[in-house]
Amino acid sequence: MTDAPLAEDLAVPAQVRKRTGITLVWIVPLLALIVGGWLGYKAISEKGPVISIRFATAAGLEAGKTKIKYKDVVIGQVDSIHLGDDLKHVVVTAELSKDFERFLNDRTRFWVAKAQIRGGTASGLDTLLSGAFISVDPAVGGAHTTSFTGLEVPPVITSGLPGRHFWLRSSQLGSITIGAPVYYRQIQVGQVVSYGFAPDGQAIDVQVFIESPHDAKVTETTRFWNASGLDVSLSAQGLKIDTESLISIVGGGLAFDAPEGVQPGKAAEENAVFNLYPHRESINEKTYTVHRSWLIYFDQSVRGLNIGAPVEIYGIKIGQVTSVDLIYDKKLKELFVPVIVSIEPERIQNMVQSVPAATPDSPEPLLKWLVEERNLKAQLKTGNLLTGQLLVDLGFHPDEPRDVLRHDKGLPVIPSVSGSIDQIQESIARITRNLEKVPFEKIGKNLDNVLQETTVTVRDAGGFVRRLNGETAPALQASLIALQKTLEEVQGTLGKESPLNFRLEKTLEELHLTLRSMRELSTAIENRPQSLLFGKEGERKDE
Repeated sequence: MTDAPLAEDLAVPAQVRKRTGITLVWIVPLLALIVGGWLGYKAISEKGPVISIRFATAAGLEAGKTKIKYKDVVIGQVDSIHLGDDLKHVVVTAELSKDFERFLNDRTRFWVAKAQIRGGTASGLDTLLSGAFISVDPAVGGAHTTSFTGLEVPPVITSGLPGRHFWLRSSQLGSITIGAPVYYRQIQVGQVVSYGFAPDGQAIDVQVFIESPHDAKVTETTRFWNASGLDVSLSAQGLKIDTESLISIVGGGLAFDAPEGVQPGKAAEENAVFNLYPHRESINEKTYTVHRSWLIYFDQSVRGLNIGAPVEIYGIKIGQVTSVDLIYDKKLKELFVPVIVSIEPERIQNMVQSVPAATPDSPEPLLKWLVEERNLKAQLKTGNLLTGQLLVDLGFHPDEPRDVLRHDKGLPVIPSVSGSIDQIQESIARITRNLEKVPFEKIGKNLDNVLQETTVTVRDAGGFVRRLNGETAPALQASLIALQKTLEEVQGTLGKESPLNFRLEKTLEELHLTLRSMRELSTAIENRPQSLLFGKEGERKDE
């Protein structure tokens, strides 16, 4: 009997084969790696630029919540807020959408949008409910940057708005504010963008933006004026009140137009500089380039005479006051007020041409002739009774002593006479002195005596009236009753229904008939005198 085979002897040798491909177990991690890589690449490729913005404060801003918007579309969000190194500002770090990266240049502007009222319009009211956000004004063409300085005040004009900027120069700002409207014939066509001191540090430069197509109306002959508040003028036609709009009354405003009778010139260039006139009427005044200073000494009060007060001749302005001072003359031991006036000879060009040696650039020969030949003198007059403002009036005074033209401090001196106010004061003083001579005390005593005598007379008259009432009144009443009865009898006799009146009417009728018969007889005799001899029958026989 043979032995049974062992299990090892019966086992078939295993055939081992090596696989060269990737097993299924590695598919899952490989897919996870691919997806993770793709997501990482996508996140990196879609990640927007990170910028930093400097603000004075972080009021209303919150990290992780405050949005950055352009035209109400969210383009980014604030990531972090921290103080600057100098502790004078805050740095806001924000991430923007990738599409906005091409607008990151030094011309792009950021600011915090808040509710505000400017230029008569309200903006940012939605922030009262949703909170503040950072607004952006993108621009192109500047140098690429990711660091910005935020604006503390929103810009009036954003990039891309068609139009042009112009500069206005003035001696004072008045009530003009940023965002104030600019009008053309009472239609708003622009706004005030900014203002500041001119390069010389004396004048004020105001930058305005005029929207297209209205910017074409700004030409070389255009003049701008301050349209703030009310322009009130009183003339022979009455009271005139002028304003561009209600908004300009409160917040100020500007306006422009061409002067009357002046044709529009060429279109003004970008950033052209214009003078800013104080009001509408001043744009029609001629511009004079020649100015000459004259000196006037007054020995009276000049209260109410201010710098800029007009200098007139026959009511026509030819200059203005530029200086008012006070000096003491040691020789005469008196006080004088030297007033320097700036005269514009071009305003009196016809008078200048009447003197051969005088010219607008050199009008002194004319002044010499006016002072020495026509006795020209300066006088203070009231320019406004309500405010008490004075003006310098140049007039001819043939009754005053004549003077010669002299010079002092290098300036020609115009003689002066007392002003109308001083003359009125002298008249009042003279009347007062005359009144002081009147013996009011003596007159008062005499008047007192007259009053006492009048009192006695009135008392005696009262007694007489009382006696008249007691003694004479009954008899007088009886006489009046008798007179009334007599009048009633006369009325009965001469009344309309009385017999006498009836007979009188009949008599008048008969008298009227008699007169008519006599008139007919007179006419018949005048026409046929023979009727007196032959009668009417004789007349018929003749016929």
